[in-house]
This record gives sequence, structure tokens and C-alpha cells, in this order.
Amino acid sequence: MPTTTSSAPWPISPAMPPVLEICDLRVSYVAGPEVLKGISFAVGADEFVAIIGSSGAGKSTLIRCVNRLVEPSHGRVLFNGRDMLRLDSGDLRRERRNIGMIFQQFNLIERMSVIDNVLTGRLGHTGTLRSLFRMFRREDIERAVRLLDRFGLAEHIDKRADQLSGGQRQRVGIARALIQNPGLLLVDEPTSSLDPKISREVMALIRDAAREFAIPVLCNIHDVALALEFGTRVIGLQGGRVMFDAPAAEVDQIVLNRIYNMEVL
Repeated sequence: MPTTTSSAPWPISPAMPPVLEICDLRVSYVAGPEVLKGISFAVGADEFVAIIGSSGAGKSTLIRCVNRLVEPSHGRVLFNGRDMLRLDSGDLRRERRNIGMIFQQFNLIERMSVIDNVLTGRLGHTGTLRSLFRMFRREDIERAVRLLDRFGLAEHIDKRADQLSGGQRQRVGIARALIQNPGLLLVDEPTSSLDPKISREVMALIRDAAREFAIPVLCNIHDVALALEFGTRVIGLQGGRVMFDAPAAEVDQIVLNRIYNMEVL
């Protein structure tokens, strides 16, 4: 399986240790088949890794194992050297503050204002009492405003989230993830509910923000064209196993036929 260094933007520095290491990861559900079957790979500090594969290949499960939204049955998930699977609830909560996540269905609080949705990304950094009354620090509020302005949402700050379009809601989700100051960004099917034009705009926002703030990205995406355009590296899953792992520039139709088992794309 190819594992050569990417020639795409964000060249990988061999001197930099990986931010994320997945080692022999397996997931089994009760009375069901094994979903992930010994997945292993690493994500460098300057990579945008796109995960592709058929529905049911295990893409979303893999992403959600990193922050333990799904509990693996075996393996290791090392984030900056700490095994996420060995952390108790308190340490896990603290470590999750450093992992931003962008969801397929936006995961916003619909009746809450746009800026308050963004500020929920700071809840893990705010004391219990301040969180309860949403008493956020001035610097957090100012950063939320800057992020919303950057993403073209300045005029929507006080609107409820359910008043926004799908593309606008995903931009709020991106701002919420970034305000955490994460060391890793997990992205789970960010464009599945969006039209092609908005999908490309959203992916460009994620890529550009990740570059600016030096955040590595692990992105599960169903759209192969977007994966190849925005990913520096592609991991292809099939049936819970890694079928391909190499720079995006090395993906051709033969590779796609192998990953998708001759499906019509």
C-alpha cells in the first residue's frame, strides 16, 4: 500500500511527530459484525487527511472513535501521545477540549442565537457556574464575533440558528469548532446536506482555516472530487479495512475501483 510523502500543499515534515496515531483499531457492536477491522494510520501536524469509501465502510465510526463518541473494542488512539481509550471521564473531558468536531447535521442548538452556538465551543474551558449562565469571557465573545465576520455571518449574530440556511449553519459549526483552539479537527461528512457550490465553499473554509491556525484535519467525506481537491492525503476504507493510504495525487480510477469495489461513483 503506498505511503509516500505528499507533494501537495502542506508538505509533511518528517521531523514532526504525528498528532494522531490509530493503532489496530477495532469496533464491534453487540450481536453484530465487526465494523472496524484493525485500522492503523497516523496524521501529521500539517495534514488534511480525507477518508473515503462506500456507505457502511466504517468512515463515520472511525472519526467518532477518536474522541470516543463511539467506544472501540480494541486498539489505541494516541492524541499527542496520550491514549484516548485509557482516559477516565475527567481526563477525557479535558482532552476533548483540544479536539474540534464539525458534524454532518450541524449539531446546533436551534433556538439559541448564532453567537451563543459558537460560544458553546468554549464551554469546556469555562467554569461550571459561568457555563450555566453563559457568562463567557470578553475575549471569547470578541473572538466569536471575529470568526462569524470572517465566515460572512456578521449580520446574523443575534438570529436563532434555525433561521439560517444549511450552508450558513455549517459555517456556524466551523466557527464553533475553531473557537476551541483545537489541536485536531474532526470533520464528519460536512457537505452531505449541501448543494455542490456551497459544499465546495464549506470545504475551502475548513481548509483555509486549518492552514491559517495550523490544525491537522481528519475528514470523512462521501464526495470523491472534494476529497481529492482539498485533501493532502486520502485513506480509502472498504469493509472496515484500509484499502489505500497515499497522497491525493496518487488516486486514479484504478484506485477508486479498488476502494469502491467497482461501484458506479
